[in-house]
Amino acid sequence: MKVLVTGANGQLGFELQATCPAHVQLIATDAHTLDITQTSQIEAAIESHRPDVIINAAAYTAVDKAETDRENAWRINATAPGLLAGVVASYCNAGQAIRLVQVSTDFVFEGQQAIPYLPDTPAKPLSVYGASKLAGEQAVQQHLPDALIVRTSWLYSSHGHNFVKTMLRLMQEKPQLSVVSDQFGTPTWARTLATTLWGCIDQQAEGIFHCSDQGAASWYDFAVAIQEEALALGMLDRAIPIKPIRTNEYPLPAQRPTFSVLDKRSTEDLLGIALPHWRVSLRQMLLQLKQETANT
Repeated sequence: MKVLVTGANGQLGFELQATCPAHVQLIATDAHTLDITQTSQIEAAIESHRPDVIINAAAYTAVDKAETDRENAWRINATAPGLLAGVVASYCNAGQAIRLVQVSTDFVFEGQQAIPYLPDTPAKPLSVYGASKLAGEQAVQQHLPDALIVRTSWLYSSHGHNFVKTMLRLMQEKPQLSVVSDQFGTPTWARTLATTLWGCIDQQAEGIFHCSDQGAASWYDFAVAIQEEALALGMLDRAIPIKPIRTNEYPLPAQRPTFSVLDKRSTEDLLGIALPHWRVSLRQMLLQLKQETANT
């Protein structure tokens, strides 16, 4: 099976390459080798590689910057997936079977309910980022009703920029930290998402599915856990105080959902698996990061 991955230099792209099954020939592309905002480049890539599956892992993920950089966020998160789906649909109509996987986010929800969000719960994003990702989902579905859309949340990995690596740096540099304690979601190791995507592809899944690690946490809970696990692994040499604060004490340009835990039961049922708890994944990722750092 030939699988073309966009955004291969990002967190998810990195983990898709690390977990690529033996039966898959992976074609890794990034913005420099495939600009998915250009129809001609999408067509050229399909003509050149003849993929069976395309995983669109490219995204504009700077949530706060998107509030003022709306045009670029919309171009990458909404317009590009629509162009990609339109080209794929034209090839499918011409007899070449190609499946498209679009990765989306928990930020499509407004976060006002107190139970995990099902894939068919009506979306109501609060931010430009969330709105652009929802528009991307809708554009894909318009061209390819049988496309696979997988939403995830609070993604991190040993690769790239993310909350875990930022916290580790600040815990080494600062005497104390203040972290928001009234926004709840689920931290998700990008490796969990990558392995789930491979499973969904093997099952030829269609429609919307959710994938995150299990459990729920506030950003404060997440930061405390990062410090605890890093201390246990010898990645930090001291503990610092971490103070819980409310969202209004740390104002940011983009409004976040207060609660965005995703319901993953349909994904677990499809794959016959139990997704790991976020603390287990965090520990495994930190161990990996420690080993990678030791080898550099």
